[in-house]
Amino acid sequence: MSDIIEGRNPVIEALKADREIEKVLIAKGADSGSVKKIIAMTKEKGIPIQYVEKPLLDKQSETNAHQGVMAYISAYKYSELEDIVFKAQGKKEDLFVIILEGIEDPYNLGAIIRSAEAAGAHGIIIPKRRAVGLTASAVKASAGAVEYMPVVRVSNIVQTVQKLKELGVWIAAAHMDGEEYNKANLTGKIALVIGSEGKGISKLLLENCDFAIKMPMKGKIESLNASAAAAVMMYEVVRQRSAERV
Repeated sequence: MSDIIEGRNPVIEALKADREIEKVLIAKGADSGSVKKIIAMTKEKGIPIQYVEKPLLDKQSETNAHQGVMAYISAYKYSELEDIVFKAQGKKEDLFVIILEGIEDPYNLGAIIRSAEAAGAHGIIIPKRRAVGLTASAVKASAGAVEYMPVVRVSNIVQTVQKLKELGVWIAAAHMDGEEYNKANLTGKIALVIGSEGKGISKLLLENCDFAIKMPMKGKIESLNASAAAAVMMYEVVRQRSAERV
């Protein structure tokens, strides 16, 4: 589901143009000046780099002129924040958004997209840096839900949270120090913030959330993975909204 840009100069130009690059593949042992430039630009933008054997690039190449460098570009067009807002308005529903920070596993992202679509969320917001985007694996894991779920990729999650607050959206962070999710008020305009499994939600983003919620954990493990936790909390929003309408 991704397009491939091959060759050193084409990849450099794509990086300069701020194309939505999912990852860059570099042949092991490639160390010329232009490759070093690509590596530096890619790291600066927070784009994942994979160092692979040259035969793998040869196998994937369509031009036979990859020069040891390939960049994967998302084949799916990202939406804008306004698209999510308009979707909610068109359905005459309170805005329901999922904000993800630091999700690096494409299968987790795909699973969250699938759960969000099933739960009636209006869109998902992800960061451009240090997080997975709409790769082929993420799209496959969504089981087709990506066709119906707007995904917005932003440069600054905190600034986006502030924009949502201006629209009257309450921001709820999934965090172990929060209130149990079934005791919190998740009705009205709501955004759920889900962090990565390892690092959770960054301090700055957490400080900009309105409140925190957690799941009661009855076993010996302390947390579920991001996609499972997101699904449980999304459906608590669904439950509370349904109860409010009764």
